[in-house]
Amino acid sequence: MKTFVTFGEIMLRLSPPPFYRIVHTRSFDVTFGGAEANVAVSLAQFGLPVEFVTRLPKNDVADLCVNSLRGVGVGTQHIVRGGDRLGIYYLEFGAAQRGSKVIYDRANSAIATLKPGTIDWKAVFANAGWFHWTGITPAISESAAQCCLEAIKAAREMGVTVSADLNYRANLWKWGKKANEVMPEMVGLCDLAIGNEEDAEMVFGIKAPDTDVKAGKVSAQSYTYVCEELNRRMPGLKTIAITLRGSISASHNTWSGMLWDNGAVYVAPTYDIEHIVDRVGGGDSFMGGLLYGLHTYSDKQAALNFAVAASCLKHSIMGDFNVVTVAEVEKLMKGDASGRVSR
Repeated sequence: MKTFVTFGEIMLRLSPPPFYRIVHTRSFDVTFGGAEANVAVSLAQFGLPVEFVTRLPKNDVADLCVNSLRGVGVGTQHIVRGGDRLGIYYLEFGAAQRGSKVIYDRANSAIATLKPGTIDWKAVFANAGWFHWTGITPAISESAAQCCLEAIKAAREMGVTVSADLNYRANLWKWGKKANEVMPEMVGLCDLAIGNEEDAEMVFGIKAPDTDVKAGKVSAQSYTYVCEELNRRMPGLKTIAITLRGSISASHNTWSGMLWDNGAVYVAPTYDIEHIVDRVGGGDSFMGGLLYGLHTYSDKQAALNFAVAASCLKHSIMGDFNVVTVAEVEKLMKGDASGRVSR
């Protein structure tokens, strides 16, 4: 079986106990997370071979990070070591009408100073069938953007399918160029792209009509226009998915998704998630579920339904990683949302 490859930054995640605020906590829980690593973990949990590629410093904290990936079945043989530090992010959990808060401490991290030519992409993609990256990586630094483009081009040359999550982060695009100056070339080389309700607008200026994300007003019909416009601008994009989150409060969201595939439109059921444990990594778990679904099911609707069900379950799990099984996801797909104890 061909290997899935993801590339990006993984960070040390420090979180106060739920639902303490950073300004008054006296302890932090230590985990790791990052968009591309999160996708890799999902794929590994679903039984698919996956390699995560990044650059980490040579220290014990980075060793702990590698061990955490290996512990959930993610391949780490192509991780390169070097640089001065592992990036950190602090997560304060929101509740009710108080939103969650993220503080980044990742300037000059190991991957931010990664130079083109450091990673042997021919070796990385030697047995690969799929390569996934996100818009976070080119936002980190100019050299990280160059390395990401280098990886995309190498994957294309070797016949590897390429996917991207637009993942716009306004606080990261600080190195001199804006997302709309960098992303079009990179996304234009992809076969599949996903985004959330606002990514296409923030990166490409494509806004879904008749939507109000803050009021929870999102519909698949409105985002069909976004998918068609993305395909018009970047004809290589044959498959586009949009996650549809209605944010009623920090603790209560609706969750669904749509898939546009060569003009055909598929819409998943909507889940009402009333007691969110941790929503960070929700989009990544959707991406991981979609890649598994497209790999496993011949039916695009089933692939989308799997992705949305998998990411729905992620909202019940603490940490970035979506540690659920295929059986658990398929149980929810079949309509069992009772949450009854399994004995």
